[in-house]
Amino acid sequence: MTAIPLSQLTTLRVGAAPERMVDAHTREELVAALWDVWADGGEWMVLGGGSNLLVGDDPFPGTVVRILTRGVEIAGGAREGFVRVRVEAGQNWDELVAWSVSQGLAGIEAMSGIPGTAGAAPIQNVGAYGQEIVQTLVEVDLVDERTGEVSAVPAGDLGLGPRTSVLKRHGGGAPEREAVVLSLTLELERVGTGERPLHDARLRTAIGLPDGAEISLAGIRDRVLAIRASKGMVLDGPDPDTHSAGSFFQNPILPESVARTLPDDCPRWAVEPDLDPVVVIPLESYDGALPPVVSSRVDVKVPAAWLIEHAGVSKGFRLPHSRAGVSTKHALALTNRGGATGGEVAELARFIQSRVAAEFGIVLQPEPVLVGVEL
Repeated sequence: MTAIPLSQLTTLRVGAAPERMVDAHTREELVAALWDVWADGGEWMVLGGGSNLLVGDDPFPGTVVRILTRGVEIAGGAREGFVRVRVEAGQNWDELVAWSVSQGLAGIEAMSGIPGTAGAAPIQNVGAYGQEIVQTLVEVDLVDERTGEVSAVPAGDLGLGPRTSVLKRHGGGAPEREAVVLSLTLELERVGTGERPLHDARLRTAIGLPDGAEISLAGIRDRVLAIRASKGMVLDGPDPDTHSAGSFFQNPILPESVARTLPDDCPRWAVEPDLDPVVVIPLESYDGALPPVVSSRVDVKVPAAWLIEHAGVSKGFRLPHSRAGVSTKHALALTNRGGATGGEVAELARFIQSRVAAEFGIVLQPEPVLVGVEL
C-alpha cells in the first residue's frame, strides 16, 4: 500500500510518510506482518491511534505496521461479581470505555476520553483520576520479536509503573521487552448502571462530587469527559488545543527531601512506599521472628503543569516564529497550532525542560514515544 504521512495518523499532526506501511485488520494479519518485518531485519514500528507519539520530520526509514484489529468479547475465569473482557489491540479505547459503562462494568470509567487504542493501554499503563490500567489488567497476548512466539503474559510480568512498562520505548530507546500487544484481558466489576456511592476520594474530588453523594458509571463518564474537554484533552478537529499528544510530560516523583525544597504552594501527593521489600536473614541467625518492615524513603508526586507555569511558561506560550505552542487550556499539553513540524514541537519541549530545570532543578521526562526526534 502507499504509505500515508504520519501527520495524518497522529494526534500531534506531525511526521512524514514512512518508507513502507502495512495495514493489519485481523490478529492473523498482524502477526504475519510482524513476522515478515522481523525476517527482513529492517527498522519497524507499530501504530495504533497515534495519540502518544512525537514523530520527526524525516521519513521513517523502515516499515510502519498499522494495528487496525477490533473487537471485544467476554472471557472466562473472572472472580465472583466481576467480568473478564478480552479486547483486541486496535480497538478504540474510548469506545471500549463507553461499552463497559453501558454494561454496568466498573474499573475504567474514569479513563473516559483518553484517545488511542486499547493495545497502548498496558504499554503506557494509562490512567486518570485515580484509575490505572494496572488495577484491572489480567494479562496481555504478545508476539515476541526475538522468538516470534505468541503467548499470554500476566500483568505482573509487565513491570507496570507510572506511565510505563517493560514494553514502552522511553524517549527513542528500546524497550526492555521487544514485543507487540495483540490483545488484553481486563477484569471489571459488575456494579450495574444505577447510582451508587463513590468511595474513591481522588475521583470524587476531581469530578466535584460531595461526600455521601451517589452517581452512576454514566454520570462519572459524563463528568470526566466534560473536564477533559475543558482542558482540550478530547479530540476536536477544529480546536488546535486538541492537536496534541495529551500530557506531554510525566508528573515527577521525587524523594520527600527534594519535594521539601519546592515552594509551599506546590501541590504534592504522597506515593505509597514499597512495604514488601526483600529481606534476607541468614539461616544461622533466624530465631523465628521477622524484623518490622521499614520503608527506606517516602516519595512525593508533584504536578508537572504547576512546575511549567511557575517556571514562567504560561498557557498559550509560543516560541517566536514557531507553529507549536502550549495549549491555551492546559500547560501540560504541547499543541500543533497549524502546520507545525516535529522539530518545532521538540524545540518547545526542550525549552520547557530547560526552564523547569533552571527554576526547580527538576528535569521533566516526556510521556510520548519519540521516533526520529530527540529532546
